[in-house]
Amino acid sequence: MRVALFLTCVNDTLYPDTGRAVVKLLTRLGVDVDFPEAQTCCGQAHYNTGYRHETEPMARHFADVFRDYDAIVTPSGSCGAMVRELYPRMGERARSEGRGDGLATVLAPVVPKTYELTEFLVDVLGVTDVGAYYPHRVTYHPTCHGLRSLGLGERPLRLLRAVKGLELVELPGADECCGFGGTFALKNADVSAAMGADKVRNAESTGAEVLCAADNSCLMHIGGTMTRLRTGMRPVHIAEILASTEEDPAV
Repeated sequence: MRVALFLTCVNDTLYPDTGRAVVKLLTRLGVDVDFPEAQTCCGQAHYNTGYRHETEPMARHFADVFRDYDAIVTPSGSCGAMVRELYPRMGERARSEGRGDGLATVLAPVVPKTYELTEFLVDVLGVTDVGAYYPHRVTYHPTCHGLRSLGLGERPLRLLRAVKGLELVELPGADECCGFGGTFALKNADVSAAMGADKVRNAESTGAEVLCAADNSCLMHIGGTMTRLRTGMRPVHIAEILASTEEDPAV
């Protein structure tokens, strides 16, 4: 199986350790991971801001870069949802505008083989115990795209429950948005900050040391709120927890 890592803009720019963790984890599980250096943005930010036509060349480029792989794995529910949910919509809109089936035809092959990391582990590799060790009290925040667009459900929780040393505690109001929402946080800053504060207070009530999620964009927002509220919690991507072992523990 030819597997490619789609790292995403946020991780490449701000959280490269998450990408390293994905490679470390998958390599430990016997997967040979490639990183196509021609990859760029999937176009989510542009599409969500209303620039659909400007997004189309970026989507075509994504399809061209990843078309020959059997699986495309990303540590981002939001970017995974962009490919799986919104790329088909883009193709349909182009067709409805009388521009033919070209865009839909180009994008169709990459849509079903794009997986968020926990989906790939559970559904494709068929594993929940990845040999991880993480001796901390952890609570899990299911981000909106993972929860509602991809339907990740119990997959991340099944993986976390199998981590040696990890104590998983339920997050009150887990299915509520953290308030990030990309440009929503910029256009509606007060509302976004209030939602983030609610999320962090709920996380604090669990007594957890770590709040984890499958999207660093949401963790960035939550982590900033934690800093402003001066909590003792840390935001950690689930990939970094799953990559941690007794021989090479995460910080």
